[in-house]
Amino acid sequence: MDSKKRFIAYDAYEKLADAYAEKVDTKPHNAYLEKPATLSLLPDVEGKRVLDVGCGTGRYTEWLLEHGAEVIGFDASPQMLDHARKRVGDRAELILHDLNYPLDFMEDDSVHLVLASLVFDYVEDLTHALREFRRVLRDDGSLVFSMGHPTLDFIKDFGMKDYWSVEMTEIWWTGFGERVLMPGYRRPIQAITEPLHETGFLIERLVEARPTPQYKEADPEGYEDVAWRPSFICIKAVPRT
Repeated sequence: MDSKKRFIAYDAYEKLADAYAEKVDTKPHNAYLEKPATLSLLPDVEGKRVLDVGCGTGRYTEWLLEHGAEVIGFDASPQMLDHARKRVGDRAELILHDLNYPLDFMEDDSVHLVLASLVFDYVEDLTHALREFRRVLRDDGSLVFSMGHPTLDFIKDFGMKDYWSVEMTEIWWTGFGERVLMPGYRRPIQAITEPLHETGFLIERLVEARPTPQYKEADPEGYEDVAWRPSFICIKAVPRT
C-alpha cells in the first residue's frame, strides 16, 4: 500500500487500537449515542451479504454475524484489524484495505448492504468511495453510514472558519484513555447529499443521533453535554434505479 495515500487517521488508530478495542463497547459516546442511531437504520440482515467498511475492532462485524449476516469487512489499520480477527475469528472475511483505493476484491452487485460507521470523517472526497459502494451494491440493497454532524465543530468552537468548505480538523481524543491527536474532515450537509446524488443514491432516512437513557446512567455529566447538541448524523440511502 502506498504510504502517501494512507488515510489520514492511520497513525492515530494504530496508536489507539488496544485502548479502542477495550473500551468501545461500553464507551457511552459510541455505545449509547452513535450505535443505537445507526442500528435503527439497518434492514433485516439475516441471510444477507454485508460489507462492513472500516470495520475497526469488529464491533459491528460481530453484531451483523449474530444477526445472521455473511460479512466481509475491511480496515486500513493493521492493529484495529487484528482486534477484529480476535473478536470474530474466521466467521467473517476480514481484509486489510484502504478506502482511498478501489474495492478491487469485490464483485459488482455482490452485497445487500454496505455499512460504513464513522468512516467518512476520514475521507476528503466522498464521491470515489460512494461510487465504489454503488458498484458493489445490489439494486435492491442499501447503504447505511454514520459520521460527525456537520454543525458540531462550529458548536464546539474547534476553529472552523467556513461552513461551506470541506475542512480538515485535528482534535485531541482523550475518551479512550490514550491522548491521541485525531485528524478528520468536516463538511457541510450539501457535501454529503450531493455526492450521494451524483453516484446514484437516494436518501431514504436521515437520523440525528441522540443519547439513550443508558448514556445518562453510565455518564450523567457527559449526557448533559451531548443531550442538547448534535453529535452524529446517520443516513440510510438506496440505489436510484
